[in-house]
Amino acid sequence: MRPSRNRALTPIFLAACLCASLSAAAFPDKPVRFVVGFTPGGPSDILARSLGQKLADAWRTQVVVENRPGAGGNIAAEAVAKSAPDGYTWLLGNNSILATNQSLYRNLPYDPVKDFAPVALVAIQPNILVVHPSLSVSSVPELITYLKKNPGKTNFASTGAGAAAHLSGELFKAMAGVDMVHVPYKGAQPALTDLIAGQVQVMFATSASVIPYIKAGRLRALAVTTARRSPAVPELPTVSEAGVPGFESVTWHGVVVPAGTPAELIFAVNKKINSVLEEKELKERLENLGAEVAGGTPQEFASYIAREIPKWEKIVKASGARAE
Repeated sequence: MRPSRNRALTPIFLAACLCASLSAAAFPDKPVRFVVGFTPGGPSDILARSLGQKLADAWRTQVVVENRPGAGGNIAAEAVAKSAPDGYTWLLGNNSILATNQSLYRNLPYDPVKDFAPVALVAIQPNILVVHPSLSVSSVPELITYLKKNPGKTNFASTGAGAAAHLSGELFKAMAGVDMVHVPYKGAQPALTDLIAGQVQVMFATSASVIPYIKAGRLRALAVTTARRSPAVPELPTVSEAGVPGFESVTWHGVVVPAGTPAELIFAVNKKINSVLEEKELKERLENLGAEVAGGTPQEFASYIAREIPKWEKIVKASGARAE
C-alpha cells in the first residue's frame, strides 16, 4: 500500500517546524535594523533608541536605528514593507503610519494591514485638552455648552492638517456635536505659541509639550484623551468620563515587521519587548516623554490597529483633511 499524501508530507512539515523553532531560538544572530519614519530627536526616535538599546543589551546584538523621515512616515513604511520577512527589519509604526495615512493620502505606497505583521504595541502618548485661560470654561461640559452657544466662533490649533491634534479636534466636534474652526500650524511650537498668546483658544496637545505651561498657569487643562486617567496628570478626568462617552484619541507607537515574517520570530521578539518594557529605567525614560508603557500580544496589537483604521477614516472624510 502506498503511503497517504499527508503521511508522506509529515516528515517535511516536522522538519520545517524544527528549523523555524531553531531559528527563533538563535534569534538574533546579526544586527537588527529598526526603521523610524521621523527625524532624530523627536518622540518616535527617542522611543526607538531607548527600546533598541535595551533590546541590544539583552540580546548582546546591535539594534541599529535608521531614520527615514518624510511623507508622514510613508517613506519608512514603504521601505520596511518591501524588506525581506526574516525578522531583522522592523518599523516603529504609529497611529499615522498604520491608521490615518490610509485615509489622508490618495496613493499610499503600502497597505497598513496586508504589508505588515504586528509585533507589539509599545507605548501610548496621551493628549491633553487645553484652553487659553481667557476662555471662561473649566471643564469639558462647560466647554461643550460654550461651543454650542457660540458655534464657529472658537478656534482650535493643530500641528498640521491631518495630524493627531487636528483629528482629535475633529473627533471631539463630531462626538460632542459642536463646531470649532481648525487652524493648522507647521509643528507644535508655533501652535503652542499662538495658544499661549490667546490667538487660538483650544488645542489637543501631547502631555509632555503642555504640562509645563499648565503648571505655570499659562494654559488650563480640562481632560486627557486616553480611555483611562493618565498617571502623569491623575487629577484630570478623561474626556470620556467628563462628558463625551467613548472618546479616545492618543498617539501610539508599536513595532511591526514585513508580512510573511515567521510567527516564531514574531513571538520571540514580542516576548523580549514585553520583558524590557517592564524595566524601571525604560519606564521612566518613556514617562519623561509623556508616554505610558503598553505591551501585549501581537494579536492584541493587530486588533487595536483594526479598530483604529475605520474610526479615523470616518473622521478624516468628514473633515476633508488631505496630505500629499
